[in-house]
Amino acid sequence: MPTIEMDREEDGRWIAEIVSMPGVLAYVATEADARARATALAFRAIADRIEHGDPIPDEARDLLGPA
Repeated sequence: MPTIEMDREEDGRWIAEIVSMPGVLAYVATEADARARATALAFRAIADRIEHGDPIPDEARDLLGPA
């Protein structure tokens, strides 16, 4: 599973980011929602890369399960 980096803003909102996958960033009200949205964005990013023939980061391959 890719590493999801979490941070909490001063206003209480959460940021979840998968650094190994540029653009996978969620900024929402709860920690659980931030993790869920970052994971969903990671799946969308992987699908887009597959569709366009781009490589998938090794760390993200764990989301796909066994080959």
